[in-house]
Amino acid sequence: MKTTLEDISTVKKKLLIEIESSEVDKKLDEAYRDLSKRAKIPGFRPGKVPRKILEGRFGDQVLEDVTKDLISETFPQAINEVETFPLGPPLLEKETLKQGQNFKYSAVMEVRPKFEVKDYLGLDVEKEKLSVTDEDVVKQLEQIRESNGKLTSIEEQRPIQKDDYAILDYEGFEGDSPLEGIKSPNFLLKVGSNDFHPKFEEALIGLNKEDKTEIKVDFEETYHHSKLAGKSVKFKTKITDIKEMALPDLNDEFAKNLGAELKDLADLKDKVRESITAQEEKGIDRGLKQRLIEKISAGVDFELPQVLVDSEVDYAIENIKQNLIRSGSDLEKAGISEENIRKDFRPASEKRVKDMLVLGEIARQEEITVEEEDLAEGYKDLAASMGQDPETIRKYYEARKIEDSLKEKLLEEKALNYLVEHANITEVDKIEKVEDNNKKEND
Repeated sequence: MKTTLEDISTVKKKLLIEIESSEVDKKLDEAYRDLSKRAKIPGFRPGKVPRKILEGRFGDQVLEDVTKDLISETFPQAINEVETFPLGPPLLEKETLKQGQNFKYSAVMEVRPKFEVKDYLGLDVEKEKLSVTDEDVVKQLEQIRESNGKLTSIEEQRPIQKDDYAILDYEGFEGDSPLEGIKSPNFLLKVGSNDFHPKFEEALIGLNKEDKTEIKVDFEETYHHSKLAGKSVKFKTKITDIKEMALPDLNDEFAKNLGAELKDLADLKDKVRESITAQEEKGIDRGLKQRLIEKISAGVDFELPQVLVDSEVDYAIENIKQNLIRSGSDLEKAGISEENIRKDFRPASEKRVKDMLVLGEIARQEEITVEEEDLAEGYKDLAASMGQDPETIRKYYEARKIEDSLKEKLLEEKALNYLVEHANITEVDKIEKVEDNNKKEND
């Protein structure tokens, strides 16, 4: 076998493989001998069917099977010879297999880029100070109250007010034509939440139960629902009920009823503070590591393998789909275009892939590896977050052959922890989030 590797780009390679005619003939002979034993041809005993007859009846299938066998046997050997390993399924191009002739095929594949990371230790980076206030605790307690509240129809005859929950039937029209999928009976909407559209919700204020009205909304081009974005829509609307949220009193009895071995309201407050503190600590640690890897990645430039970017985008989309399914919806019902999601998520996915490759290279240079104890701890953490037994999670990962993805994440985390250990960290009171800047610019 002869192998040749050609560069298409820094991450895309073309591997040319040529198999000698003697090996081709050997495989074809074996295939026809085996077929002769199995084939049932009238007038011939098993194993005595002439090859010419077999070629006439089964030749195309034999050539296809032998071609697959030759590729599956030689490709792993070929990539080992050239020491180039594909990140995803290669794109194969092959000639027609012929008796007495060499067989040639090629494989176009993407590989990890080769680059070096320098000056990544001892970097200056800011870390936000941990701050959990009484106001944070009160806010979280109010959210717990709301999650345990009950919606009840208002008894008094009064119109809708801000923060009421309106139950309504609506149907959307563009001109005089109804919009497909823009219709709902018994739709629950918290007025003033802006979950639907501010103008639509403002128009509900002052309406009474059983009122019918038409509400016109000019939706922005950037509106999240693809069937409404950029359109002027008229909603025929009927108010069927007005409800308000009845909240439980925040007292010892309320705390005890929440379970979790809570003794009284003071105990609940302590548990809430502990929970907020743990979340804040995780957020601060995540932010610190993100700023650190951003500094390092900014100083490195290399081509990204698109197969990894596509995989990252696919993963994000699958998460969205699963979340919608759990809420009884899907992309179409939510008016979300998969094409738009792919476009919107691509920059973040490219950044994620670059960071991942940089961390992988740092781990290689520093000889950081994932040991069995790291893996065991990883399964333990996963099990705790999912309420499962660690051994059950391990078996699940092993059965689906996705253990490598967990190892890669653990390796990234070890590399990040190593970078933090060797960084010059300065604590500051507050670090403005990138999202906040973007929001201000949009406002």
